[in-house]
Amino acid sequence: MSRPLPSVFVLLSLLVIAPAGFTFAQAPPSLMSARVAYMTRKATTNPQGELKETLATLERELGDATRLGRTGEARRLLAKGMALLAGTPWTEQLEYGRSLVLRTDHTITDSSKPFVVGLEQIYSPSLALTRSLAARVSLIRRPTGPAGRAALPAGASQPADPVVKAFGTLEPVGRDLVDTPFVMELDMRGIEDGTYRLRAEVLDGEQVLGIATLTVAAFKGLDERLARLSSGATTVPASVQADVLSPVDCVRNVNLSRISLGALDLGTELARAEATLAAGKSGRDPFVGRTGDITRHYFFKPAGEILPYRLYVPTRYDRTRPMPLIVALHGLGGNEGSFFESYEKRLPVLAEQHGYIIAAPLGYRPDGFYGWGVAEPPADVASRQLQERSEQDVMEVLARVKQDYRIDESRIYLMGHSMGAIGTWRLAARYPDIWAAVGPIAGNGSTATVEKMRGIAQVVVHGDKDPTVAVGGSRIMVAEMRRLGVDVEYIEVPGGDHVSVVAPNIEAVLAFFDVHKKTPRPPAAVKQ
Repeated sequence: MSRPLPSVFVLLSLLVIAPAGFTFAQAPPSLMSARVAYMTRKATTNPQGELKETLATLERELGDATRLGRTGEARRLLAKGMALLAGTPWTEQLEYGRSLVLRTDHTITDSSKPFVVGLEQIYSPSLALTRSLAARVSLIRRPTGPAGRAALPAGASQPADPVVKAFGTLEPVGRDLVDTPFVMELDMRGIEDGTYRLRAEVLDGEQVLGIATLTVAAFKGLDERLARLSSGATTVPASVQADVLSPVDCVRNVNLSRISLGALDLGTELARAEATLAAGKSGRDPFVGRTGDITRHYFFKPAGEILPYRLYVPTRYDRTRPMPLIVALHGLGGNEGSFFESYEKRLPVLAEQHGYIIAAPLGYRPDGFYGWGVAEPPADVASRQLQERSEQDVMEVLARVKQDYRIDESRIYLMGHSMGAIGTWRLAARYPDIWAAVGPIAGNGSTATVEKMRGIAQVVVHGDKDPTVAVGGSRIMVAEMRRLGVDVEYIEVPGGDHVSVVAPNIEAVLAFFDVHKKTPRPPAAVKQ
């Protein structure tokens, strides 16, 4: 719940051409995620003295760049801030390296066809260059591990990235890649299906000035597989057509830069859709009666896209008896699978034990924030639309689950982590008559909304050493709840950071839900 002269073709399997004005579409990493990473690093580092003053100036410039919509400059400033916080001098060469990007209109590509990609710059660096450059291009296996690298024993050095295919050293690369990108046509034949990292090292003679990388997915015969899904969708029940068409729509949106490739496992998505197509040709909905971990999709009309959502249905589920439901909201940069794959995978296990159906929406985009609550909407039209659609997605998924499963209306709960906790408080205030209880973990909210949530029991979790979302946000919300007589349990974890507090406290959240049903909302205070 988101295409892109042959003198060395024989040796390098590569064609290079650079027409003026050639542009590429490719969604970069979320600027908001970059900003959150910077603020978290700053809170952890706690800079003082000259560095603190330097960062204050940088942040004023960042605010101006953001206000004026200069995203390239904003990314430069965030990269500079991260370098300074890491104790790395911000040199002209580092500034040049951070300017480099690879872009394509086929991030997900059919490896049997040529792959066109451009080497560009997102801003003009200050490094003086006196001659044309070269680019050493290769395809490497995507690094593993939580930080994009495999974990190593203390003192060990990272091994060189395994090269899957080398495309050689290409030249001439222009000095101004903002105005004139360096365009390459790569031969991807012979590469196994999967997701990789394309890497271009920009060289000034023997010196590496910077490295640009791009995550790409390559599948042999992809276009034919997508075509079969498109034609086959007309032969299955309407209730599963979106599940069959999801990879088609996802590839389209990634390649149109509406969504990022991110952690998408296209191989799994294709296999799942093809299995649904095969099962649905009998005329029967293959999801009816299924329990366990389930990935579903539906057509989201406001955006004209197919969106995913994740379900857990306990094995004890019986259509003749209503079952409680928890809607789980992921954090910034996560997706509908976050509460299934992260936090020690505790939520599905506990849902089975406690007897809850879990519904986890995407929230339209990984940075949607689930709406703007009861406050004033953002002034920026695009931001307002993003947040509006994020809220609509959550409520649409809720409606669909209630339609497909027998849900106990008195036991519908809402929980979330980080951005999802912020969304939990927002949606609780906007739809107070739905939720029996809510469980925000490491979030923040507006005390002005607490009055609207007086009838909703709350269990709030936060670590007192959280560098990403300060614990004060939860403290003031809980204080206001207690002042207004809200049924609230507050779990503040000594030494807890932003993520470590989640898994150990999911059971406490579900235990709180176990003993709370929806009660009539108390009347609003009478104004004298």
